[in-house]
Amino acid sequence: MTGKLVAGVIVLTGLVAGIAMYWLQVYAFYAPVSFTPGAEITLVPRTADIPRAIAVENIEGIDAGSSPLRFRACFTTPLSQATLTETFRRYDRPTPLTAPGWFDCFDADAIGAALERGEALAFLSQANIAGGVDRVVAVFPDGRAFAWHQLNDTYKE
Repeated sequence: MTGKLVAGVIVLTGLVAGIAMYWLQVYAFYAPVSFTPGAEITLVPRTADIPRAIAVENIEGIDAGSSPLRFRACFTTPLSQATLTETFRRYDRPTPLTAPGWFDCFDADAIGAALERGEALAFLSQANIAGGVDRVVAVFPDGRAFAWHQLNDTYKE
């Protein structure tokens, strides 16, 4: 009887720990981002290094203090891809990172596929927003846009 009790406690502890780890990874540390003046979506001009705020609408974003890679944002912009390309610096090798399933406006696979096809264009929003991490913005022809953080070449050998 004692063996069954010990086994039951071990299984129950494992189950509780698994649920807690899942919740911590997917929900616990994320918080909505406030895009107030000074914290807007920016892009780096082709002729300068200081990011400049761009016009955006319908913006929603999430971030977590536990990692600089957890930032994601979805929005629309009235700026055309042609205007953006002429004015702002493009980003080489954009790789959108997967967002939590509950943040359903951000589909990293669809954004990545559109970038590969050339349908969406990627721009540098801010270099080294955190050590070794850049903020990237991808814009679709219809004005839908997405932002995320990704590792840059700082620590690559």
